[in-house]
Amino acid sequence: MKIEDLIKHYPHLYHVAKAGTWESIRHHGLLSTKALLDLFKIAEVERLKIEEQRRPEPVTIAHKKYGRAVIRDQKPMTDAALLKCLEKPFTPRDWYRLLNGNVFFWLDPKRLNRLLGAKYNRNERHCVLTLDSHRFVTAYAKRISLSPMNSGSTMRNALRRGEKTFLPITQFPFEQRRKTRSIENTAIELLVNYSVPDVEDFVIKVEERKGLEPLQTILDRGSFSA
Repeated sequence: MKIEDLIKHYPHLYHVAKAGTWESIRHHGLLSTKALLDLFKIAEVERLKIEEQRRPEPVTIAHKKYGRAVIRDQKPMTDAALLKCLEKPFTPRDWYRLLNGNVFFWLDPKRLNRLLGAKYNRNERHCVLTLDSHRFVTAYAKRISLSPMNSGSTMRNALRRGEKTFLPITQFPFEQRRKTRSIENTAIELLVNYSVPDVEDFVIKVEERKGLEPLQTILDRGSFSA
C-alpha cells in the first residue's frame, strides 16, 4: 500500500479510551498496556497476569505519583478460540503480549460505531479521539503497521492470525484486498508500537460518548488537512 493511498482512503483515525482520560492522554500520550505498566512500575508477577493473560474484566492499577488507571477487558477474545485460529508458533500468551505492546486505531468510522454500539459497550461512557490521518501518517509512517482484521476479537468466525497479521504500510496488500471488499473492510486497524507520546499534536476532535450517543465535545479543532 502507498502512504498517499492510506491517507486518501482513510482521512481520519479513531481511538477509543475510557471516559475522563483526556487530560492524562494529553500529558502522557497514548500508551499501550505495556507502556502503561512501565510507567506505573507494576511488579513482574502482577504485570504478567495483565500482559500475558486474558482480562475478563477491566483491571485497575495505581501509582503514588500518577494516580489510578483502568486497563480495558478483553471479553471479545478467548483462549479456546485463539488456539483454533492462531498460526504456529503463536500461543494465546504470545498474542496477548503482542496486542498489549501496541496502540490501536480504527481506520473507518463504521468500525468505530460498531465497537461503540456493541452490547458490551453501548451503556458505557467512552473518550473518542479523532486524528488527522495526513499529519499522523506522515509523521509516524515508519512505525505504523496495518491489520486486515479486528485483532482483539475472536467472536463469530475468528480469522486466522499470526506473524503476518500486522504489516508495514508498504507491505500491506491493499489493492488485492480492495478488489473484493468495501473500503471499510479492506484495512481494519492501524497500530503503533508501544506509545504515541505526542498524540495531542494530531488530534482534531475529542468527544465523550455513551454508545453511539455524543454526550459532549471536549475539543474541536476542525481539520488540519488542506
